[in-house]
Amino acid sequence: MSVVKELLRAEADGTLSFGNYELGEKSKLSDFEHKGDMYKVKTFKEITKLERNGMFVYESVPGTAVNNFYESDTEVCFTIEGEDDAQITVEAEDGATYKVYVNDINVGKVTANLGGKLVISVEINKGETSKVRLVKE
Repeated sequence: MSVVKELLRAEADGTLSFGNYELGEKSKLSDFEHKGDMYKVKTFKEITKLERNGMFVYESVPGTAVNNFYESDTEVCFTIEGEDDAQITVEAEDGATYKVYVNDINVGKVTANLGGKLVISVEINKGETSKVRLVKE
């Protein structure tokens, strides 16, 4: 896996890939249509953020490259790569509890805040990918 040079792209399996943590300056791509929704990505070494129809979807600090991002009513899945450990915030159901899996290992549960945001930390080893899966209980 590597950074997404085009900043945001649709994959053949219907997922999205986005983000480039190697950029020294903020870059963004707006008005990317995917499955009837409009997406916007902002990314560089300090942050990666994805919005759908003007609403928050994903954010990482520092920036990451995200591949095969998929979300449904019951789960969010993606693979990330970056330079360092990342704090990741994703859109979730208000107050819902999710099981967190990193590289298929259950690392615990987390509850989304009343604003519908779920925050996790993921250890990242440079040059390696981490698979993240959040499953609603």
